[in-house]
Amino acid sequence: MEYLPLIGTVFLLNLLAAMSPGPDFVMTVRNSLLYSRRAGIFTSFGIALGLGVHLLYCAAGIGYLISTSVVLFTVIKLLGAGYLIYMGVGAFVSRGSRIEFTEKPAERELTAFSAFKMGFLTNVLNPKATLFFLSLFTLVINHNTPLFIVLIISLLIILTAISWFVIVSVFLTSPNIRRVFLAYERGINRVLGLFLILLGIKIALTFLK
Repeated sequence: MEYLPLIGTVFLLNLLAAMSPGPDFVMTVRNSLLYSRRAGIFTSFGIALGLGVHLLYCAAGIGYLISTSVVLFTVIKLLGAGYLIYMGVGAFVSRGSRIEFTEKPAERELTAFSAFKMGFLTNVLNPKATLFFLSLFTLVINHNTPLFIVLIISLLIILTAISWFVIVSVFLTSPNIRRVFLAYERGINRVLGLFLILLGIKIALTFLK
């Protein structure tokens, strides 16, 4: 019972982080609207696996190495920024699907593996996620926290992310919302693409500080 406040704190922090309009949210929205609900859901699972990677190295103490090694952290930061900019440019220059609401042409489908990979890379190459979990493990979880509590918290973080992003995928692929998207698809793609580009640039610019 003494660890319930700790678990509740972690749950709230993680939920707020998932709900914020960061790279994970933008990528889930983009794949759900541009491709399908299935693509959005597999993107969500990729994001969850990325979270698992962050949790693993933070719990193992590798997070401390990243936070103290300027070269290593800079490489991770620039890789993440480059990937976000690459995905943002792709979305910005997209000409739209040019399909009817009921059509699902094969060339427009995103494979489960591709969607999963996009979600995974978006999360695992995001240095803000590194900073978030470093803060979580150093400020909320200390060396006295039992291993089973760390495992429970890690599982809770992953399940929270999956649940939230799957809900986002399902909501955005409802017929009425999808009709609106298809009507304004190119403009929405540009907004989402620009957001990804700006996030990538913002992350890259922190290298100069």
